[in-house]
Amino acid sequence: MDIHPAIGRVIRRFETRAPLTDLDLAAIRALPFTYRTLDAAAYLIREGEPPENCALLLSGFAYRHKVTGEGERQILSVHMTGEFLDMQNSFLDVADHNVQALTRMEVALVPVPALRRLVETHPLVGRAMWIDTLIDSAIFREWIVNVGRRDALSRLAHLLCEFALRLEAAGLAADRRYELPMTQEQLADATGLTAVHINRVLKELGRLGLITRDKRAVEIIDWDRLRSVGDFSARYLHIDGGTPTVLAPAR
Repeated sequence: MDIHPAIGRVIRRFETRAPLTDLDLAAIRALPFTYRTLDAAAYLIREGEPPENCALLLSGFAYRHKVTGEGERQILSVHMTGEFLDMQNSFLDVADHNVQALTRMEVALVPVPALRRLVETHPLVGRAMWIDTLIDSAIFREWIVNVGRRDALSRLAHLLCEFALRLEAAGLAADRRYELPMTQEQLADATGLTAVHINRVLKELGRLGLITRDKRAVEIIDWDRLRSVGDFSARYLHIDGGTPTVLAPAR
């Protein structure tokens, strides 16, 4: 049976996480996927709701966030094509954060009971999903350090380095050039800064000769210096096979 290329991509990633059998692979392909297209800003799940589906991102971008009692938003992570969006909430009774479309996106929805049965009956698939969730947690930890302990220039440089590696690993960028999927306001909510401050920092990164920009298009001019400014090591991303060869390996 033909499946969406992004589903094939996540299956190949799972195969690097655990030694999946033919039966395991067939069980993933047999999941009752329902396909939907969502506009930017649409919610997949809101905090406080019981999760009904787990979404596999087929195209576009999504993000996780929480909102304070005073209405201030903190973006916790960004998700890209080929990633499951909500495995954490899928094994809890109620969602403790929001998952929202960052751009227009296509998703394949899997009912939570079907996903839980898959994990129970195919433990190697469960192991692969567990490792994926652990890597999500590693990214969360790095973002906490980024917001809590790095200055504004380092925070944004670090985020730009992460996007470069993750987008290239997802086949969405090459040669240190990519389309930034976030507005300056969203970058501010991810880094604990203001949109005005983000604009100033982007200009400073350009003035230093580290990046060039054309609207949302970003090109990294000096990877080594940008990585140094951002205090960036790719270890937490656990990218298969190491960092892409077009970019210098992390220290």
